[in-house]
Amino acid sequence: MSKKVCMFVWNHFTNDARVFRECSALSEAGYEVDLVAIHDWKDEKLLLHEQHKNGFEVFRVKNRIPGLHKYAGKMKKLFVLGLVGLIMLLFLGIIPKNILAIVSLPIFAIMAGIVFAMTKTKLPKLLTRAFIFFQMVHKGHSKRYDFYHSNDLNTLLQGVLSAKLFRRRKLIYDSHEVQTSRTGYNSRIYGIMERFLLRFVDEMIAENHTRAKYNENLYGIYPNVVHNYPIPSRPETSSEVNLHGLLGLPETEPILLYQGGIQIGRGLEKIVDAVPLIERGTVVFIGDGRLKRDLERMVCVKGLSERVMFIPKVPVDELLHYTRNAYLGFQVLNNVCFNHYSASSNKLFEYMMSGVPVIACSFPEIQKVVENENIGICVDSHDPASIAEGVNYLLNHPALRKVMSRNCLTAREKYNWMNEKQNFIDIYESA
Repeated sequence: MSKKVCMFVWNHFTNDARVFRECSALSEAGYEVDLVAIHDWKDEKLLLHEQHKNGFEVFRVKNRIPGLHKYAGKMKKLFVLGLVGLIMLLFLGIIPKNILAIVSLPIFAIMAGIVFAMTKTKLPKLLTRAFIFFQMVHKGHSKRYDFYHSNDLNTLLQGVLSAKLFRRRKLIYDSHEVQTSRTGYNSRIYGIMERFLLRFVDEMIAENHTRAKYNENLYGIYPNVVHNYPIPSRPETSSEVNLHGLLGLPETEPILLYQGGIQIGRGLEKIVDAVPLIERGTVVFIGDGRLKRDLERMVCVKGLSERVMFIPKVPVDELLHYTRNAYLGFQVLNNVCFNHYSASSNKLFEYMMSGVPVIACSFPEIQKVVENENIGICVDSHDPASIAEGVNYLLNHPALRKVMSRNCLTAREKYNWMNEKQNFIDIYESA
């Protein structure tokens, strides 16, 4: 009988390449895998339950409490109408003021409190997150699973309650990020939570050895290392996407590509600042994120709209067909937290898979790969002039760029998931 795995992830599972690879690897190795993700009520095409073609099942829990927003809206309308009616009654003198005060003011005070809480505070978001959390735990107890797998800290408590409450099952904690030093995670509570919950974890996974060493220094635990390498492919032979044609660019125009989340700390503003110093080429951003509107405004204000273009995010399995069109790719993280400084970066390996040399930050894990394999140039990612200098060097040395492109295609035979996934399966086999 195959062993059952319940895996948790705090996203919609629409573009999570790492989780996709892990679920597929487990299914291929004979495990029965249920992935518990989050539904998006705004997306009518997203299924609550689906049988993935790679052999695992996806269960998405609802991310909207039935009636919460509807009744909050009705309460707000009722409050406004009641308040208008109260003022009219007072103005017309139909009912004495003292009676109105005794009967209606406490009711309106309660209604006002509810309306304020539902529209002006984080209460709806907190209630929704609690709703998601308890649905995940309920799903975790719905079967007699042999393993529980929590992706990142935001699903670790769900894993602990599912694996250790009323039962003793193996719990694997897959930390994709450095939870105690990353953008948006500035509170000490995350470190306190992680330290406490690690007591219940049987096996921990980190993305690379720099992060594993960091965890050892912090908690005395050296995690298993499973690198975030892509599945090998041959995108250079594809002609499915002509990015030059899609953007209306001449075939001779070098595309200087950034693909991924448009988020703070990824050096994207520095790329835009570097554009006036870059001798030729069009910078193309593929992806979405909180910073995108600000970046688009920045491009407009600087008068760079003809040299910087934006494309919405594309499905993971289609992305490399876009990537292959680029002359070079950017991976210029800024050192805003240890999470960025220690990153291996899936983008680096996606560029590599497509034969695209990189302009990369000089951080340990990234620099080691770029320089050892000679697949790009490391720059000071905080300095637009340094970024532009690296770009111009590759633009003016096309023969070197061709060598680096060939090196990418050689290096991808080493840095790929087919080589790495056995390390991942071994964790389950030895747990």
